Amino acid sequence: MKILALVKYVPDATGDRRFTEEMTTDRDAVDGLLSELDEYAVEQALQISESHGDAEVIVVTMGPADAKDALRKALSMGADRAVHMDDGDLHGTDVFGTSSVLAELVQHVDFDLVVCGMASTDGGMGVVPALLAERLGVPQVTLLSEVAVDDGVVSGLRDGDTATERLQAELPAVVSVTDRSGEARYPSFKGIMAAKKKPVEYLDLDDLGIDAATVGLAGSWTAVDTATARPPRTAGSVVKDDGDGGTRLAEFLASQKFI
Repeated sequence: MKILALVKYVPDATGDRRFTEEMTTDRDAVDGLLSELDEYAVEQALQISESHGDAEVIVVTMGPADAKDALRKALSMGADRAVHMDDGDLHGTDVFGTSSVLAELVQHVDFDLVVCGMASTDGGMGVVPALLAERLGVPQVTLLSEVAVDDGVVSGLRDGDTATERLQAELPAVVSVTDRSGEARYPSFKGIMAAKKKPVEYLDLDDLGIDAATVGLAGSWTAVDTATARPPRTAGSVVKDDGDGGTRLAEFLASQKFI
């Protein structure tokens, strides 16, 4: 069985993230790393592989040259090999273009199961798994808190506000997993050293026969028009209880429409 874990190299959420003049993420302004939510996808892919002796886990990404760091992290966790789609014309590609390129990339590698995180920690839209499944023409089982594969069927649990659903689909399929699916393992020293020797395949748009005009900023269906920096935090107000603290607290909560 061939399991693909899709990962993304994202700006560190703890850093000072900014936009460039063309309203794309300024990757030079902050360090990047493997999206934390994608670590859960890698973990679930590895767990499924470990329960099936003949399974192979391939981590796949599209992104700039530095995205190799995200692949190395996934390889050090235990993935077998990696595929990196790196092409300058991909800069600024929106979610629709991304899903289109990933569909070509996934078909190029071939797959039985694609495992995604629930969303990236930069864009946060969470729609790539569904778009990818549609483009591939395979079932999607998204937002799983548990996932397992048995007898050619992937199944799992999806936790809702009022109920937990048990879902399943025949392979090949696309699934996404949430941060409740299980803690991602830390790379061991042995894993980090082994990752340096694992193969990484590099591809560009020509390798997949993708027209550059359909991706990037020019080929995107959506765009960011404006961005406003979040205002700095201001000091809160301190209320001394002189016997009317409860009343003043209720007034404050009402003014903020909390009650």
